[in-house]
Amino acid sequence: VVIEFEGLSDSDKELLIETTIKQVLKDKDKYGSSNEGKGRTIVIEMSSPNIAKTFSVGHLRSTIIGNSLSKILEFKGYKIVKINYLGDWGTQFGKLIVAYKNWGKEKELKKDPINYLLKLYVEFHNKAKNKPSLEDEARSWFKKLEDGNKDALSLWKRFREFSIKEFGKLYEILGINFDEYSGESFYENKANKAVEELKKRGLVKESEGAEVIELESHGLGTALIRKKDGAKLYLTRDIAAAIDRYRKYNFHKMIYEVGKEQTLHFKQLFKILEIMGYKWASQCVHVDHGLYLDKDGKKLSTREGKTFSMENLLEEATMKAYNIIQEKNPSLKNKDKAAEIVGVGAIIYGDLKNERKRDAVFELDRFISFEGNTGPYLQYSYARASSIIRKSKKSPLIPKKIPEINDFEVKLAKKIALFPLIVNDASKNLYPSAIASYAYELAQSFNEFYQAVSVIGSKEESF
Repeated sequence: VVIEFEGLSDSDKELLIETTIKQVLKDKDKYGSSNEGKGRTIVIEMSSPNIAKTFSVGHLRSTIIGNSLSKILEFKGYKIVKINYLGDWGTQFGKLIVAYKNWGKEKELKKDPINYLLKLYVEFHNKAKNKPSLEDEARSWFKKLEDGNKDALSLWKRFREFSIKEFGKLYEILGINFDEYSGESFYENKANKAVEELKKRGLVKESEGAEVIELESHGLGTALIRKKDGAKLYLTRDIAAAIDRYRKYNFHKMIYEVGKEQTLHFKQLFKILEIMGYKWASQCVHVDHGLYLDKDGKKLSTREGKTFSMENLLEEATMKAYNIIQEKNPSLKNKDKAAEIVGVGAIIYGDLKNERKRDAVFELDRFISFEGNTGPYLQYSYARASSIIRKSKKSPLIPKKIPEINDFEVKLAKKIALFPLIVNDASKNLYPSAIASYAYELAQSFNEFYQAVSVIGSKEESF
């Protein structure tokens, strides 16, 4: 978003700046908000980690971007419903059950459940390379799970409970909550009804014993909705979930914040909902994001054991922040709490500043720096501004007249005037990075002002 200030006359500039300053002081934390979304609900599916696996950096982007979008859209007046749609169903649970039955140890599971389950999952894939029959055994166990086998269900429930408990700890640290927790398992039975509805509409065909929907005429290939062994798929359950959510929330828009590798899946989903006759399908949006890569530029993969645990990352970020704080300000009180705030903020901002569609290398040392375009730099700028307010003996009041202002103040006021437009841009295009970039530029303008202009004790403070 660009506004050309140079063409304005001096009097117009003064009027714009005066109006902006007065509006900010009047609206305070509501400055830039609107009632655009009044009476409208937006559902956001976000985070959606997989049960029985560590919460990896692979799910970080969906969690952070989705939460940022919820804040932006809520700021525009929409009612937001955040759904954590857990990956708690599918063939991977057949693999995990096989691994646990063959090599699992109860003592190890109780001691460190999530890391141990991940270890078993990786072990399964390593052994399946030399013993393909394990894959067939896993599919068989998942079919038992679908059919309600008590042994399979008992193990699945334990794995699920362990995972949700661990995820909750991370969400609390990140400051993120949800309006609804659900999972693929919740829609297992509803998916059967969705398949029947598809059949009644004449949309299902048989192909080599499986059931499919032909989308070739729409350039979307063939969508598999039920395997030849009767097992349903992620797509089938997503169809059921979308229908259920519209009936429950009557949403204005439904956003799926999921990685770009699922683009075809969501195109097929939305097209199927459309040809089923649901007009609201056009209000479903896939907000995709790029992947985080390792230092060699390769995709992080849980099954290969190449991923980062979010628990470990948060601990490492906090430790690095603590060391920097200890070096720069050893007398600071509550250093442990400050380090956690800085460390978590560094990870959140480190993600949000990237254009969401692009892949990015996860570099914690770069994220945690107090210099440059980083979270700690913004937090430092905020601390400086807050310090002025705390130390000033004057309350921010709407002045009857704005005193003459210098170039640093003009630049800062211009930047502040852009904020409502930036919010509109981020809201319209669903790009939190627009807000992040603006925040960094605003911090730069403020720090230039802070270094050059006296506030406390100046004659202007009395206005």
